[in-house]
Amino acid sequence: MKKVSLVSLGCSKNLVDAEEMLGLLEDNGFEIAENEEDADVMIVNTCAFIDSAKQESIDCILELAKYKEKNPDRLLVVTGCMSQRYKEELKKEIPEVDIVIGTNEYGKIAEILKSYKSGIYCSDEYMDARLRRVVTTPPYMAYLKIAEGCDNHCTYCVIPSIRGKYRSRSIEDIIDEAKELVAGGAKELVVIAQDTTRYGIDRYGEYKLPELLKKLCLIDDVRWIRVHYCYPELITDELIETFATEEKICNYLDIPIQHCNDEILRLMGRRTNKNEICNLIRKLREKIPGVVLRTSLIAGFPGETEEQFEELRDFVTEAEFDRLGVFAYSQEEGTPAAKLKGQLDEEEKLARQEMLMVDQAAVSEELNRKKIGKTFDVLTEGYDAIVKMYYGRTYGDSEDIDGKVFFTSKAKLNPGEFVTVEITDYTEYDLYGLREEK
Repeated sequence: MKKVSLVSLGCSKNLVDAEEMLGLLEDNGFEIAENEEDADVMIVNTCAFIDSAKQESIDCILELAKYKEKNPDRLLVVTGCMSQRYKEELKKEIPEVDIVIGTNEYGKIAEILKSYKSGIYCSDEYMDARLRRVVTTPPYMAYLKIAEGCDNHCTYCVIPSIRGKYRSRSIEDIIDEAKELVAGGAKELVVIAQDTTRYGIDRYGEYKLPELLKKLCLIDDVRWIRVHYCYPELITDELIETFATEEKICNYLDIPIQHCNDEILRLMGRRTNKNEICNLIRKLREKIPGVVLRTSLIAGFPGETEEQFEELRDFVTEAEFDRLGVFAYSQEEGTPAAKLKGQLDEEEKLARQEMLMVDQAAVSEELNRKKIGKTFDVLTEGYDAIVKMYYGRTYGDSEDIDGKVFFTSKAKLNPGEFVTVEITDYTEYDLYGLREEK
């Protein structure tokens, strides 16, 4: 039982947990298998955020369970958010699952596997110690998780009940890990938490994200520092100034606003309103040169009227977000929103989601059109043999969730190289260009 495989699903925060599990397993003599066929132990690190994520997790578990038909001695281990939320159901409904490990117990995974005891290992005691990671992202970038849990308690969200209260890591510990990641080759650090803007309030009694970012900028050899999930009500003037003045910080903010209608925002348990959101957007564009704004919206929230939805559509067109994702509302058991009156049927929610994405596609295409003739620094990620072009990202494109820049280059390039590209063409979400040759 020495070879392990691991599939991590869901968000980048979950991926960091998976990387820590891999590091712990390696340190305890386990070998990381390249695929499930060669593994003695198959691990699925699950997500349980919304229905589609849960279904993806279940499908993956069932797919791996097929390998046990050839070798019943293989262990199938389920970790992550679904394990924490549905531990009993997983063992009961999918008998092929041998071990269930919750979000607070993954630090004991090596110990649990060595015991070979089938069972459920979940607790409410938070694990805050940092473990060595086996970084699975491309070598030129890495995620840097600065906090665990969430205190926002939005009415539609299960994260606080799964991950617990908000817990900031110490600045010293984060800086130490960041230096290790950069020493390992990372040129881009993506700062993540469920809510990065809340960083420090629980540990230090004040919001410390600006201070943390400034200290990260002092690390030699890091080129880009990207920040995800800045909640609008906590974006202070100090934080805005930090973005505007620190060259290493990407002028890119991911601000989950979820809606624009004041009544829907109230029902969601959000701490802001439409006027405040619009004022914040204006301020960010005034104060941060070339800022790229990303947000997420929920379509079909309980009680959302046709008028409120049309208001949201108008907002999408008028706000002109550079990047936008839309989720169809998922009725999650145990959340206050699940009990609200006016639940919409799935067909209507999906239709509204699609309409918002069509609206955003038009916005995105027009914003991309305006980039023709402009030049951008691009982080090279690879070469596409089909279109015979290199591809990469600008400061305005986050790994895995945003668009790409496809470009030609006379000289051979390696992943991780920064080059200057002049934009010559565009689609709704991607850009095309020529590398400026020296």
